[in-house]
Amino acid sequence: MLFPKDKLLKIHNHIDLVLAKLYEYEIRYEAQIKNVHPKYSKSAKNLIHYLALRSFNVDEFQNKLSEIGLPNSGGSELSILHNLLNFKTIVNSLLKIDDSVTPIPFLTNKEAKKLLKNNSKALFGLKKNNRKTSIMVTQPTIAAEDKEFTTLLLDLGMNCARINCAHDNEDVWSKIITNIKEVEDSCKIMMDLGGPKLRTGKMKPGHKVVRIKPQRNTLGQVTVPAKIWLAPYATLPPKGELADAIIPVNKKWLKKTKKGSFIIFKDSRNKKCRINIDTIEGNGRWGSCSDSAFVTTGTLLNVFLENKSTSEIHSVHELLPLEEVIFLFEGDLLRIDKAPILGEPKTYNEDGTLKEIAHISCTLPEIFNYLQPNELVYFDDGKIEGIVKEVKSDYLIIEITSTKKNGGKLKADKGINLPNSKLKINGLTEKDKVDLKFVAKHADTVNFSFVNNKKDVEDLLTEFKKLNAHLGIILKIETQESFKNLPSILLKAMENYPVGVMIARGDLAIETGWKNFAIIQEEILQLCEAAHLPDIWATQVLENLAKKGIPTRAEITDAAMAQRAECVMLNKGPYIEKAVKMLDKILRRMEKIQKKKRTILPKLEYSEDL
Repeated sequence: MLFPKDKLLKIHNHIDLVLAKLYEYEIRYEAQIKNVHPKYSKSAKNLIHYLALRSFNVDEFQNKLSEIGLPNSGGSELSILHNLLNFKTIVNSLLKIDDSVTPIPFLTNKEAKKLLKNNSKALFGLKKNNRKTSIMVTQPTIAAEDKEFTTLLLDLGMNCARINCAHDNEDVWSKIITNIKEVEDSCKIMMDLGGPKLRTGKMKPGHKVVRIKPQRNTLGQVTVPAKIWLAPYATLPPKGELADAIIPVNKKWLKKTKKGSFIIFKDSRNKKCRINIDTIEGNGRWGSCSDSAFVTTGTLLNVFLENKSTSEIHSVHELLPLEEVIFLFEGDLLRIDKAPILGEPKTYNEDGTLKEIAHISCTLPEIFNYLQPNELVYFDDGKIEGIVKEVKSDYLIIEITSTKKNGGKLKADKGINLPNSKLKINGLTEKDKVDLKFVAKHADTVNFSFVNNKKDVEDLLTEFKKLNAHLGIILKIETQESFKNLPSILLKAMENYPVGVMIARGDLAIETGWKNFAIIQEEILQLCEAAHLPDIWATQVLENLAKKGIPTRAEITDAAMAQRAECVMLNKGPYIEKAVKMLDKILRRMEKIQKKKRTILPKLEYSEDL
């Protein structure tokens, strides 16, 4: 027999068990389903059905189907009840069981797909370039001044613009939004609330020095001289031009120089060096230097205007201090201060013994109330790992357990993750509440950072009511707790319309552990599909391309996988235009062979001469 009766009966009984669980969950979560926005009523019920289905070991059910040659998938997350009823009909037919009952209202696959499509359109706006997946681009400060830059991003395929309230100010945000709306009014504006981001505090300023470093080959020979920009204080190089070093000098004497002039000086090591003036541009001069040099404030410059007989003595104006860095190695101790004490590297006595360990503060001193010894600590996106050794009222002692072999660099404003710690910190800060007033007036959607539970969502919805705000919400899932509480977070957020989910893969991977992240990312995608909520594939997408102009093979593959989401987010970088263009091409080509997680099989082109 093609379909063994005993195995069909097992499948039949299993389906009945799952259906009973679906109806049980509907009753249990009836209040939550009723509270959602009317446009989400069917979606909320399907999400509950999905949770009921996942309360079983679905893998066993799939294996039973596979054994008798039936499709081994429980079906699309989009319409759980419809899928199960279809299976029940097929199995009953094979068993010749007349199980006719009163028809149960259900959401079809076609209706569910339309719901997800409409929800995506409400959140991300119109599609572009015949592309189903939207592209969100983080706006750099330059977007406030350069409308041509904005126009190019929109022409290349940007669907929606992301503005991070943790950077710049209301004046810059307003200019960015105005530039976008003047070019394309339909482009959606999405603004991130900063949230209670835990970061390292400020460092003590370093030396006021500029390093000149020409490019050299493996023999130490100069292949490309360093490109120097000499100009009055605060005069930056012309737009688009990059300098290896910027040296502030007096405007009056600089105007006397011309192409062919040169400068002789001794750097901080008393090494004699030379800068040649190559080009005149406005009030500044482009120079070249083939010497490695360290230039400090007040360095004397012997300026030769025309030839060696005509020279003047001048000096370098005030330089900005270099950012101090803490180098950390495995086994080192690091002090985290509760008070905003400026950070410093470790110091040594004259005999070379350690005088004081390195120390730095943090931006959320309230974490001291919740930390316990032996809890994990990650710095700078997981580049430096440690454990809590001591918890005092005004400081922590961290032992570094893993970093680069030649030492990890810890600077100011770098992220701190505490994946094992139970932090009771509200997701909505006072600054967020202030920023939300601007967001409510000028944006289409608020990106809600560090949401951990449904109480955080309730707080945001309360602020909406106070401001009479009608905004979309994108939930940024970036902590272990937010993943654990995701179903309740979604149901609470679905009281608003529209809603989406951003998989903030950087923080989430550190919080949940690298080995667990691939599974967790998959779980989030499936939960969103069950709730018909669009999701955003975020963090480090084509990052090397956006920042350095050249993509890596790994990030091309990652961008291709991103087609499974409804939207992909790009972070800013000097080559962001190239990244948008590349992502647009990748997504459009992937859509020809992949639709979400379903493979499409177009005609295979191959040589018939095998």
